[in-house]
This record gives sequence, structure tokens and C-alpha cells, in this order.
Amino acid sequence: MTPHGARGFTLLEVLASLALLALLMVGVYSGIRTATVSVRAGTALIERSDQIRSAQQFLRRELAQSLSQPLGHTSRGEPVVFVGTAREMRYVAPLPGYLGQLGPQLQRLRLVDDGAGDSRLELSLALLPPDGRAPLPLGAPQVLLDHILDGSFSYQGLDQNGAPTGWSQTWVDGQRLPHLVRVALRVGGNEGWPQLEVALRSEGTQP
Repeated sequence: MTPHGARGFTLLEVLASLALLALLMVGVYSGIRTATVSVRAGTALIERSDQIRSAQQFLRRELAQSLSQPLGHTSRGEPVVFVGTAREMRYVAPLPGYLGQLGPQLQRLRLVDDGAGDSRLELSLALLPPDGRAPLPLGAPQVLLDHILDGSFSYQGLDQNGAPTGWSQTWVDGQRLPHLVRVALRVGGNEGWPQLEVALRSEGTQP
């Protein structure tokens, strides 16, 4: 039996309480969702920054260590030490760390269509047999950077007086290394690609 003066909640009060609770839960969920999206966006930005920085460091290190070592020969039997176009580079350089124990390797950098309207920067490696046989590929190509909106490679040499020539997207004199290599990319996302210019080792120098 209910004590004198005591009363329960009316149906309207219960419904109002449930409505307030529902609004509170919606607010909490919205806050959690916003925080989750922010964390994911921040993580993606950090990962993208790391990817761009790693690609730049790798390119700077490997291009700077390019060797005047033949990677092939012309139809006249002349040695070719560097091949460069707007979308592809081939050169010989040693890899860092334990991978360098395999000796200098043919490195092929390419801007490849990803099938979705963008490009990706791929690296392929191959061993150079000492007996002059064709290079032996080492595994599948590795993606250094993806979601590239536009990009190109260009090259600068030195004239007979040692003065820099103009930039060109084709390196014609494959019997010597360029003086400078430029990698210009326009990448997707908030993180930009700082223009990269690398000086290659002087003609005839060895590591």
C-alpha cells in the first residue's frame, strides 16, 4: 500500500526522461564519433607525412650514390650508365644496410598509372651478374609513394666548361651521369611534396 502523500512518476514524466536520455546519448555518440574521425584523420596525416619523408630520404640517398657502372650497352657496344626520361630512371647504386652486401644493383624508378587516375612511384631492383648477363630481378616492384596527381623527372648536365646546362626531361648522354636530378611531384592529401634536387657523384668517383 502506497504511503500517504507519495506518488509515482506519470507517463509523461517517464517519456520526457527517456527523451532527455536519448538526446544525451546522441550527444555522447556524436562526440565519440567526431573524436574517432579526428584521430583517424590525424593518423592518416602522420602516415602520409612519414611516407613522403621516407620516399624523399631514399631517393636522395640512392641517387647521390649512383655509380658510373654500366647497366647495359648501346647498339654499338658503348656502355650505358644512366637512363632518364620524364617518367623513368635507371641507374646503378648500392642499397643501404645488409642489402648492400649484394653489391651495387640496377635500380629502376618509374611513375606508373595506378588505374584510378593517379600515379604511384615504384622501385624495381635487379642484380648485375659479373659475367655481363642480363640483370636478375629481385622480387616485385615496391611502391615508394602513391596517390600522385602529377609528376616528372628532369635532368641537368654540365657543358664543356663545367657550367650547368638547362633542365631536360630526357637524359641523352647515357655514357655519363647527370649533374643534378630533379623529382617534381604533386601529391594528393594535405601534405605537399617538397621539390627534390639531388647532385649525383662526380664522373669517375667511387664509393
